[in-house]
Amino acid sequence: MSAPLNLGIDVGSTTVKLAILDAGQKVVYSEYQRHHTDIRATISELIGNAQAAMGDQPLTVAITGSGGLLLAQWLGLDFVQEVIASKTAVGALIPQTDVAIELGGEDAKIIYFDSGIEQRMNGTCAGGTGSFIDQMASLLNTDAAGLNRLAAAATIIYPIASRCGVFAKTDVQPLLNEGAKREDIAASIFQSVVTQTISGLACGRPIRGHIAFLGGPLEYLPELRQSFINTLKLTPEQVIHPQNAHLFVACGAAIAGAPGEPMSLAEIARRLEALGATQGSEVVRLSPLFADAADYQDFKDRHAQATVPKAALGEHRGPAFLGIDAGSTTFKAALIDADGRLLWSHYTNNKGDVLGTAKRVLAELYASLPADQAGQPLVELGHVTVTGYGEGLLLEALQADSGEIETIAHLRGASELLPDVDFILDIGGQDMKCLRIKDGVIEHIMLNEACSSGCGSFIESFAVSMNIDVASFAQAAVEAENPVDLGSRCTVFMNSRVKQAQKEGATVGDISAGLSYSVIKNALFKVIKIRDPRDVGEHVIVQGGTFLNDAVLRAFELLSGHAAVRPDIAGNMGAYGAALLARDRYIANANTSNNPDFDASRNTVASINAV
Repeated sequence: MSAPLNLGIDVGSTTVKLAILDAGQKVVYSEYQRHHTDIRATISELIGNAQAAMGDQPLTVAITGSGGLLLAQWLGLDFVQEVIASKTAVGALIPQTDVAIELGGEDAKIIYFDSGIEQRMNGTCAGGTGSFIDQMASLLNTDAAGLNRLAAAATIIYPIASRCGVFAKTDVQPLLNEGAKREDIAASIFQSVVTQTISGLACGRPIRGHIAFLGGPLEYLPELRQSFINTLKLTPEQVIHPQNAHLFVACGAAIAGAPGEPMSLAEIARRLEALGATQGSEVVRLSPLFADAADYQDFKDRHAQATVPKAALGEHRGPAFLGIDAGSTTFKAALIDADGRLLWSHYTNNKGDVLGTAKRVLAELYASLPADQAGQPLVELGHVTVTGYGEGLLLEALQADSGEIETIAHLRGASELLPDVDFILDIGGQDMKCLRIKDGVIEHIMLNEACSSGCGSFIESFAVSMNIDVASFAQAAVEAENPVDLGSRCTVFMNSRVKQAQKEGATVGDISAGLSYSVIKNALFKVIKIRDPRDVGEHVIVQGGTFLNDAVLRAFELLSGHAAVRPDIAGNMGAYGAALLARDRYIANANTSNNPDFDASRNTVASINAV
């Protein structure tokens, strides 16, 4: 009787790989398919295909992969830990390997074999993985294969962040706006993946000797593989690109499971069918954000009281004070009078063009200023203060009177509305700031660094992926009855959780509400790193455009146990604080023109008109 075949099934984060090996460890049948979170149905299809091609020859079976453990338990089959499967395949098929670089849908690994075995793997971030590449490809209106074709014709490499898909999007969008070639952007995306993998996983440990490239992205995207080769300066003799690199872990499982008891593909199919339609409930549900409509109305009424004093611009005369907050994704501006009353404000997406947006918005402001019969403005800009990411650019380009660090601007705006404020949480498009205040002074600042999960762009990306506008997405969360617990991991990981939740019947509202919880969990546990969510302060004010979403604000209040203050211009508080600073400086400089903070040579109005 001939030796049985060996079947290995690798259930990854985004794909299922199936490999059948003969006694000589040669692949005689294989399939590679995305499962779109429907693992049971996908494997049923693959087993059926294999049965049609191979018949019912006896074979041993072993399952591996990040999504394989539950399936192995359901089916009563052997499970092989992924590292063991990888090591087994390398040892059997490419024993000369010193280092293996493996990229999957949501994971990235560097495995050192030169002295024992050591694996370096991504943890809470999926930047630089297959799903990250898919996200970036969509920005260029193509898929991963199309990205590879574009990269083959590249001539320039641009720096692009790969630690976070949201940050990378912000790097890519301005390049597109400026007319950069899609081919160059594609190659730059691949280079960012290389940089992320090497710097984030190797962490300084040399990658040398014979290097094996494994996993779907490195099998199907030769330009990505070549980027690794170029960066590591590998010679052809050092490069190991084995046949069926995308099936390697499945092959390892097949080899490791060879001593097991043989069975037929028909038996595996029978066990799969016996599972029925269920896939198990993997997503935990949370409490609704609001108990009922009356609860939501009470919430709305309470927050409607936190308003900035306002006055009509058309009736104002004399000096006014302008604050500009040039953020990572948005441009905000606020004009106030000497009493701090808001005369005019603006909030818009900068679309990667900070200066162009500034020119357009300020032109609208000038058109709104009251003028006399001769057309001369009756309002003058007494002082202009700029803050935010674009502070340096606009300070010089517009010849603004002063610039200020954005944390100071946010504190100035917050303390105007809540003099006893001791905690400020500001969530913007890509950044998150937590400020602890003591005696009117910032005592401690906490910022998100390499990850923007839980920021405004994070929520916007999910809304766009579901083909719904952000406002409707937020309102759906308010009405959700069973929010899903999506954790607080990066966008790529959370995409899989969202898909799984949808498979289990979650509504758009359930997902939106779950994301609102995730935003706050990210802020409290990953950025502030507090043990008790209630330990944020007694006088809390929240700012940033993300908090205009009622669901996010409610999630903060529920998790922290505090009734926060949300100004009616929460998204514009940086600009409002900058305007207050502009007024303060104007008053301070009124009688001391030689004050070093006062530069009479700057003329903001004339400079802006000249740009």
